[in-house]
Amino acid sequence: MDPLLQHLERFSEVLAVSRTTHVSSWDPATVRRAFQWARYLRHVHRRFSHNVHIRTVLERRLQNQWKLEGDSGPASVPGLTNFRALGCCDLLLSQRLLENPALGDAAFHSLVQELFPGPGVPDAEKETLQGSLALLARRRSAVHLLLFNGYGENLVCQEDTLIKTQAELLLERLHEVGRAEAEGPSRLLSSLWERLPQSNFLKVIAAALLLPSSPRPPKDELELGSSRTPGEGGQELIHWLLGKSDIVATFCRSLPAGLLTSVASHYPELFQIYLGLLTDWGRRLHYDLQKGVWVGAESQDVPWEELYGRFQSLCQAPSPLKGEVLTALESCKAQDGDFEVRGLSIWTDLLLALGSGA
Repeated sequence: MDPLLQHLERFSEVLAVSRTTHVSSWDPATVRRAFQWARYLRHVHRRFSHNVHIRTVLERRLQNQWKLEGDSGPASVPGLTNFRALGCCDLLLSQRLLENPALGDAAFHSLVQELFPGPGVPDAEKETLQGSLALLARRRSAVHLLLFNGYGENLVCQEDTLIKTQAELLLERLHEVGRAEAEGPSRLLSSLWERLPQSNFLKVIAAALLLPSSPRPPKDELELGSSRTPGEGGQELIHWLLGKSDIVATFCRSLPAGLLTSVASHYPELFQIYLGLLTDWGRRLHYDLQKGVWVGAESQDVPWEELYGRFQSLCQAPSPLKGEVLTALESCKAQDGDFEVRGLSIWTDLLLALGSGA
């Protein structure tokens, strides 16, 4: 029992310090050691969580220890108030470090590695599905806590900042695994796609592709002699996305038209795929004479309103996107019979609706 109380006392001191400016003196080894203590306490929680007798004895001893310490001891650290709190020590530590601007670049770099170790790194938490989900929840929660308290009830601003923060962390991690192994970024992205909520991950991908470069470059690139090209993580990301036809189709269908236009304007290959998908979606619609509108045969078909909105957004983009879109529509219209009357060709109707004068 004494070793456990010693670890608890040490980790309580670490938690207290992690909220102060003293973390400016932390180096990567200090961060790793702090997380080792956190994982040890989490292991204790996991090992004895179903043993009522041992759990009761441990909790009583812990509470007695806190009372003996008084206000200056571990009890003054929010979060470590009962046995259950031992199961989220690493989350508590992550929260405090992510919220502390005094944390140095090298220590922050180590923190990111602790949260996102990447593929091929052994992790005891992955022994069970429940453990794997718990690990994901802790990492996702740690990112969500970043800047969470800074925006009050402004949920839109809060969500935008959160997505941007996740995108920054993603690009930084892609850079790290890319330096270690050529195929590392692709495996990491595929793993995240399979394990994270896809709708949120798609937004993170889009935000990352719009970032000019990693927004928090460490001093001296954290390691002497390391080369970092602006937008390097974005290139790895777009390469992976373009190589996954099903994912890029979901990407183009799920995200808002304006956001897709912004991303497509930066990546010509993605723009061509997006334009090809739009024309494919248009060919699936047919004209309903009774309703006087273009409709799809299947429920998953893109409705006319959405198709028009996406083309309209592209036409509002600067050159050469608008010209290429109109040229593609004119070509489809010619192949469809070059009709000038509404209701005979969806391409004619789109051109008319877009105000091209065709």
